[in-house]
Amino acid sequence: MQLAITYALLALIATAANIGVQDILVRSYTGPFQILLSVIAGTGVGLLLKYVLDKRFIFRFRARDVGHDGRTFIVYTGTGLATTLVFWAFEFGFDYMFDTREMRYLGAVIGLAIGYAVKFRLDRQYTFHPD
Repeated sequence: MQLAITYALLALIATAANIGVQDILVRSYTGPFQILLSVIAGTGVGLLLKYVLDKRFIFRFRARDVGHDGRTFIVYTGTGLATTLVFWAFEFGFDYMFDTREMRYLGAVIGLAIGYAVKFRLDRQYTFHPD
C-alpha cells in the first residue's frame, strides 16, 4: 500500500510539472502550433522527471554505468509511447470538445492518471526488472 501511495504522489508531482510547463508555454508563446508545442514540452519534462523519480523512489534502480542508464531510459520511454497516446488523446479530445484551457488540462490529468497506472505495470515488468 505504501508503494501505491508513493507512486501516486510522484505521479502528481510529474503531472503538475507537465501541466505547469504547458501553461507557461501557452501564456508566453502565441504562435503557430501553440498547444501542440506546449503539450510536447510538458510531456518531455514529465517524462524526464518521472523517470528520475520512479527509478529512485519506486523501483530503487541503480544503473551499472551511464550506458546502462541510457538503455534503461530508452526502454522507459518505449513503455511510455502507448500511455502517452492515451494522455494526448484525452488532452486533445477535451480541447476539441470543450475548447477551454481548463478542460484541456482536466483531460490531460485524466489521461495522465490512466497512463501512469498502466505504465507502472509495464515498467515493473519490462523496464526495471532484475537482470
